[in-house]
Parts: sequence; structure tokens; C-alpha cells
Amino acid sequence: MPSSIASRRSLACALLLTLAGFLLPAGGAQAQEMEPRIYTNLPVGMNFLIAAYGRSSGGLAVNPALPLKDAQLKMDVPAFGYAHAFDAWGKAARFDAVLPTACLSGTAEVSGAPVSRDVCGGLDPSFRLSVNFYGAPALTLKEFRAYKQDLIAGASLMVSPPLGQYDPGRLVNLGTNVWTIRPDIGVSKALGSITLEAGLAASFFTVNHDFFGGRTREQDPVYSTRANLIYSFRNGIWASLNGTYYTGGRSTVSGVVNDDLIRSSRTGATLAFPIDRHQSVKLYASSGISVRTGTDFDIFGIGWQYRWGAGL
Repeated sequence: MPSSIASRRSLACALLLTLAGFLLPAGGAQAQEMEPRIYTNLPVGMNFLIAAYGRSSGGLAVNPALPLKDAQLKMDVPAFGYAHAFDAWGKAARFDAVLPTACLSGTAEVSGAPVSRDVCGGLDPSFRLSVNFYGAPALTLKEFRAYKQDLIAGASLMVSPPLGQYDPGRLVNLGTNVWTIRPDIGVSKALGSITLEAGLAASFFTVNHDFFGGRTREQDPVYSTRANLIYSFRNGIWASLNGTYYTGGRSTVSGVVNDDLIRSSRTGATLAFPIDRHQSVKLYASSGISVRTGTDFDIFGIGWQYRWGAGL
């Protein structure tokens, strides 16, 4: 998530990657999303309940448009999510929702003076609708047992309303005070035990009319590309190496264009393993490789998933 929007959302995103292979969080952070298995096929009628915890440390929530320097911030994010797979005109589709909260603490410098912030509250939630329009037909659980993935292509649309904690008198907030809309397209190709994935996305933001003292803040779209290399073991365990590159997001505050264009990349890894037929656990970590602006931070997370329905 470019600037402060990108950073906060990136943590929520990475956290929710630990949830289910297809859940995602909200906002500009989607620009840094490396979520594997977004368009994996699922039996119609299957439901997922997810609980997760994530932590980020470093230059989180640093906004280059503000006089905030040497930020050392930590964010702890517990979150809950729900997803449902359904039939959309014969194509596999799903709806998912993520409701994250967070506690943020740390220090920074503003115009040479040290400042600190400790705050707990809600992050902006996210809601997503996705459809696999090629290679993933809508199947019952019985039909799904005979399904073998080859090439899947899909698209999704995520919407994140500005419902998180936001104080216009503060430099660092949990909420963004803007709507975020994020279309995404992706492909997934199975080659035996290995699956290769690639995707493109763009995050669009509305105008923040109450930004830090009543100013107006606009932000250009953030464009991203991602790639994942997944290996599936016979016992249901799978592991993934993930990477993303994102650019854009230049901001304008009260008519003044800021020098905060994003050109950054991140890498990460995911490990998921089943506990029984209904439960599984996922671990996730990521770090910046090349960071042009103040969004250099590390993330780790763990999530628990429970699935039911579809005759399981």
C-alpha cells in the first residue's frame, strides 16, 4: 500500500494471506499483495471461517507527503474472515469478507522533534467477489473429487469502505478515510506437483477531504504484478515462494504534488498444512527487496481456517 494507505493495507493483506488461500484484505496494500492460490477452484457450497494474527515492524504507515522521518512502528493485527464458494452461470465463484483490527505503536520525528503514537482500533474491512472464467467449472464436492487443474484464469473485484479508525489531527492512523476499489486478473497453471501463478491488479482511491488538519489528499492508482511458485505435497501440505512489484500512488495534498511515486518490490513465503478434514493452519512472512519510499517493513503471520458445507 503506497504511502500510509499502502503500508497499512499491506499488513492487512499479508495477514489475511495466512487465512485461506483466496482471502485478501483491503485497499492500497493490495498493490503489494503476493497472495497465492487466489483463483484455486473450490466445490460449490463450501464455506470458510478464518481467524488470524499478524505483526509488522519497520517503516509502517509512513506517508512521504508528511514530515515524518525515521519511523519505527509496530502493528499487531488480529482479524476474522469468511468466504463462500458458489456457482455463477456454471463458473466457480466466491465471495469473501475480512474484518481486521489492529494496535499500532512506535516513534518517529516530525520537523526534527520526536513524537510517539499508541492506538488500537479497526482497520478498513474488505469485501471481494471473484469468478474463475476459464478452467474452473462450478462443481459439487462429488464432481470435484475427479477434477484435475490445468490452466485457470480468473478475475476479481475488491471494495474496501473507509470504516477504520481515523483521526484527521494525527499523522498516523489505522483507517484511510477513502474508498479503495481493486480489480484483479490472474492465471494459474498446474505442472504436476508445481503450480505457477501470475497476476495483475490496480488499486483506485477516492479523495480524502479531511486529511491531517482539514486538507484534501488525492492519490494516483497503484499498479502491481505478482508471481507465485507453489509446491504441493502428497499429504495436503503446500508451500509457496511469492513475489510482487508495484508502482504508482503519487499523492497530491491541497493541490501540491508530492515526490512520493512508488517503485518497490517484496518477496515472501507461505506454508500451509491440514490438521484434519475441516481445519488447517497457514504461516506467512514477507520482506521488502527494493523500496523507494517509506514502506520498508517486515511481516509475519499465522492463521487458522475451518471449512464446512458442500457435503463435506
